[in-house]
Amino acid sequence: MLDVFITSRVRRKVLTVFAKYPDFKTHVRALSKLIKEDPGNIQRELRRLEKGKFLISTKKGNTTIYQTNKQFPLLKELQSMVIKSEQLRKQKNTQKSINNTIG
Repeated sequence: MLDVFITSRVRRKVLTVFAKYPDFKTHVRALSKLIKEDPGNIQRELRRLEKGKFLISTKKGNTTIYQTNKQFPLLKELQSMVIKSEQLRKQKNTQKSINNTIG
């Protein structure tokens, strides 16, 4: 369902991770392995989300660590959207399985 509103697949995945797990801290390469996307694309989306104040970054040596900005005004709403979107996807997959079994 989020794909209707957020057309970038990578941005959806990044947003989902940080909305579901607001205490999660990571760097680009680790996030790349987690969501199985190209680090360059992830870096671009992380910068966009940081510019929009959804994420906060800190430097540790040469590494930039990203985390959710818990003061972001729409955080609760985004978390709710992510959870509801996942529930709808699960319902849709369950219905598909039932239809394949019956049909």
